[in-house]
Amino acid sequence: MHENPGHILSVAEIDREIAERAREIETIAATLVELDKHPGLVLLRRFPPTGVTEQRWAPARAALELMWEDFGRLSTVLDRARSARARRRLDALDREELTRLLRGQPVEVSRTTIPMSQRSLSGPREQVELIGIAEMLDRMRAAFPTVVRVLDDVEAVNTRVMSDVAPLQAELDRLGTSIPLLQLLATDIDTLAVQVATDPLALGPDVLDHRLGDLSRRMREAAAVLTELRAMSTDWLDAVERARARVEALRKTYERADRARTAVEHTILAAPLPRHPDDSAVYGAELTALEANPPEPSALWELRRRITEALDTATRNEQLAQGLLDRRRELQGRFSSYRAKAARLGVSEDEDVLASSRIAAGLLSRQPCDLAAVTRAITDYRQLIAQKSGRRS
Repeated sequence: MHENPGHILSVAEIDREIAERAREIETIAATLVELDKHPGLVLLRRFPPTGVTEQRWAPARAALELMWEDFGRLSTVLDRARSARARRRLDALDREELTRLLRGQPVEVSRTTIPMSQRSLSGPREQVELIGIAEMLDRMRAAFPTVVRVLDDVEAVNTRVMSDVAPLQAELDRLGTSIPLLQLLATDIDTLAVQVATDPLALGPDVLDHRLGDLSRRMREAAAVLTELRAMSTDWLDAVERARARVEALRKTYERADRARTAVEHTILAAPLPRHPDDSAVYGAELTALEANPPEPSALWELRRRITEALDTATRNEQLAQGLLDRRRELQGRFSSYRAKAARLGVSEDEDVLASSRIAAGLLSRQPCDLAAVTRAITDYRQLIAQKSGRRS
């Protein structure tokens, strides 16, 4: 509670006030020392922040600096009050001085010259900002959570990344960086470590989940590759034969894709389908060269990776062409089913139904066949059957 400014504290009140303020300042001192060791603050001091972290830290840092300044002012005022109280006898002037120190605004914070255009003839030349113990304590209490929130957020991101990256780094140290996958992984781990040191607050939870999950996935993939490489080295001939089987699968897939694409070009109206030359013979020649002069297993692994990529592309091309052919057959089946349904419902000879049937049949038999037009015609035919059969019921 703040006393009336005109009230002069008694000796007993002065002693209670000094003791209370001493306890508060002692507690604040312990808290500030603890805050000074906060892991988030240690990180921000070690690595100057950038980006989002710099933007959030700037006002918090200013608040922290002001807290320390106010703490120094509080200590100075309390020391002055203790010195004044140390006198054996306190007269009215002494109590008035102590009241001003403990309850007034004895500390000058700033002094600003007032522009002449804003002064009166007999007014002051300077504007002096004064503050007292109560105001300093209030603004320190207000600033404290602002500072701690930023420091806690920095520490949380750093702890999360370090706890997740530590096992990855340990595994990387164990495996080494003998293949490109591991070399790139090591680079990306270093990049993340730099970012979490300089701009941790730019890494939101979703971003962290994605990046850490990606690093873990790639580590598993790299470990699996190394396992494969060791297996290749142990049984080289078997590894070569398995790669040769993939080359043969690639050749056959190219053949099927070519047949399906040719069939589509003759029977279905469609945009040009992707073409890919049959390079299975090229891969086969590379494999023969590797078999004759066995190098490091990584060369065979890289060749097998390229073969697998080519096989995936050829498979997609085959599926695209075959899907169009399958769609035409599916439409033919649906049309036959609807014709049978029309006969069963006794509307197959209806003039409108016959006309619709002829349109769908004609579009189906046309080469190249417009699948979109056929789909619309069969839909119209189905709806007309439903309409006509409904009228007869």
